[in-house]
Amino acid sequence: MSERVSVRDVTKTYRLGQVTVTALDGVSLNVKAGEFLAVAGPSGSGKTTLLNLIGCLDTPTSGEIAIDGEAIGGLSSGRRADLRARKLGFIFQTFNLIPVLTAWENVEYPLLLQRRPGDAAGRVRTALAQVGLADRARHRPPELSGGQQQRVAIARALVTEPALVLADEPTANLDSRTGQEIVDLMRRLNRERGTTFVFSTHDPRIVNAADRVIEISDGRLRA
Repeated sequence: MSERVSVRDVTKTYRLGQVTVTALDGVSLNVKAGEFLAVAGPSGSGKTTLLNLIGCLDTPTSGEIAIDGEAIGGLSSGRRADLRARKLGFIFQTFNLIPVLTAWENVEYPLLLQRRPGDAAGRVRTALAQVGLADRARHRPPELSGGQQQRVAIARALVTEPALVLADEPTANLDSRTGQEIVDLMRRLNRERGTTFVFSTHDPRIVNAADRVIEISDGRLRA
């Protein structure tokens, strides 16, 4: 498998008043194309910071990150936004759906932002069908269960056919049964489509389903 993500000696620090807080401390890792990878650790361990850096939502204090061989450290904000649109999908624990939009419109939204040619309606229809929500397309988020909202979020992340999906604690706000269904769904989509998934999680269901698990604590990867 080719290398999808390369992280080299990445450090991230923040200033809180007079105190410097180190969120990541010399992290290095590679993610292969098609991998289903879990970054596991307790709250405050640095796993969400790592995903935000890979996802071009933040910049490292030092070190280098590359996606498909393209170094992202020196990119302008516009180029970073373009890379996110072209190659990345995001799934959040709080779903981050737009409440006034229907499930269809939430999934369609990334395609409108990209102004991509082609059959947008067909893409949305396929994405909703893949997550089992073809019959909920006209429902708004408040009319959907938590599990259904997360399925919409997964469809939204996948509708642009990204090379890499970053999922930050995607089962944290779901009950046990629904959480397992969501894990099974993402694993199936990973296998069917070859999409690379990277999770931040402390959910044993995701850990057990992963191809590989990387443990992080106090901003450092455990050997």
